[in-house]
Amino acid sequence: MRTILHLVVKEFLQFRRDPKMFPIIFVAPILQLVILGYAANLDVEAIPTALLDRDRTAQSRALAEAFAASGHFTFTAVVEAEAELDRLMDRGEVSMALVVPPRYADDLAAGRTAAVQWMADGSDTTSATTGLNYATAIAANYAAKMLEGGNAGTRERSSNQPEETANLATSSAFSLQPSALSHPQPAAIAAELRIWYNPDLKSRNFMVPGVLGLLLMVITMILTSLAIVKEREIGTMEQIIVTPVKAWQFIAGKIIPYALMGLVDMTIVLLVTTLWFRVPMRGSWVLLVTLTLTYLLTTLGLGILVSTVSRTQQQAMMTAAFFVMMPMIYLSGFVFPIANMPAPIQATTYIMPLRYYFVIIRGIFLKGAGLPELWDEAAAMVVLGALIFVLAAMRFRKKVD
Repeated sequence: MRTILHLVVKEFLQFRRDPKMFPIIFVAPILQLVILGYAANLDVEAIPTALLDRDRTAQSRALAEAFAASGHFTFTAVVEAEAELDRLMDRGEVSMALVVPPRYADDLAAGRTAAVQWMADGSDTTSATTGLNYATAIAANYAAKMLEGGNAGTRERSSNQPEETANLATSSAFSLQPSALSHPQPAAIAAELRIWYNPDLKSRNFMVPGVLGLLLMVITMILTSLAIVKEREIGTMEQIIVTPVKAWQFIAGKIIPYALMGLVDMTIVLLVTTLWFRVPMRGSWVLLVTLTLTYLLTTLGLGILVSTVSRTQQQAMMTAAFFVMMPMIYLSGFVFPIANMPAPIQATTYIMPLRYYFVIIRGIFLKGAGLPELWDEAAAMVVLGALIFVLAAMRFRKKVD
């Protein structure tokens, strides 16, 4: 332990000689969390929308106002022809368009089906899908209110999809069909929705804890991946080799300082997450810190492993970024759902520590999960961390020999 302590002190002395590293380690994570916390937002609000009203009646205006009042759509342009819609979508000035056909009000009054069309820019699939889902829900709600007022019946989805849409656009048609009040109404099924853990469906509550895992991985892995390579470049590696320091002692002396820095970063980032972004913390702080230490051991071990196979600091950074961090980000479930991946790719995700940490941190933050619920993920990280450290020690020993 005295040998490890001397190595830890040596590492902190080397770190103190490079004052430029302080803002990189302690300030950069805060800036990145703030930027990514606002940028990584999947909520779609105030979608720029164009309106083509060919009916120009009080009923058509009321329909458009119902969509605008929801807050999900902002009518930024009112056009006279469909060619104008094409130009607006081609330029990216609007993402969706509402087309009200002529005789819309007459069809409602006569009891005929009155169909309206929504167009969505399909080049942005997330916004298009979310916008069409919003439009479907609002149309259903509007039809129900008309039915309650004695003027409307049910809403049904049109099976005749229009073929003339904007470039790279998808479209959906909705029908509002009046019914005679004298006819018996079919039985209705009312679905009462209850959303657990994130009742407001704020994507920030889901994304910000994930960003915390990414920041800890980047900071700790980059720092440790440069550790052994830096010793070789400044010429102190040969001096360490001739000392009686064992491989595991050298690795422990390299990892402990950066583990402590990672804990400081975690504390700062957690404060920003809970106090600035107001992400609810429903679980145990002690459990979160304990399991985060386990996660840090895997990322620090991966950094050490990268440094043992690299000869320059530039090579170490490139190896860590392209061969370790990017695959972990893509295969951890942060960007793409693991359930949607092909079976061979899903099998690969089981060796990614970040996959398990995402489940842990989101479970503790949003669900208040405890160790009984997170035992599988914690055990997987411990096993992966042990394997990574053994491999790093074996690789370093070969370098010494």
